[in-house]
Amino acid sequence: MSDSSKPRFMTVTALAVLTASLILAANATAADASPPIAGVNPDARPVGAPVITAVAKKQKDWYEQALTGIDSPYPASLRFLEDQGNWYTPFTRPGMPDRYDIRSWHK
Repeated sequence: MSDSSKPRFMTVTALAVLTASLILAANATAADASPPIAGVNPDARPVGAPVITAVAKKQKDWYEQALTGIDSPYPASLRFLEDQGNWYTPFTRPGMPDRYDIRSWHK
């Protein structure tokens, strides 16, 4: 390949890759048009979106896990656990090990 044809070859290759990417993206968009997209209308829940109907945290073992490493009497600041739903909270998960493990999750 001569030096003068290298830029043209690279341009044609780049255009081919871009075209193929656009075609694949258009096909993927057309195929996945049915699932709801959260966040498009932030004031309204999408039709068909999953809904939490019950919170199953009232078992004794949930509170024991959430209060791991904390001695009773429990401080009033932990009353937020009564309102804790099924969303993620780092308070009920082990953190980093070694000297950072102040609640003894990593025994």
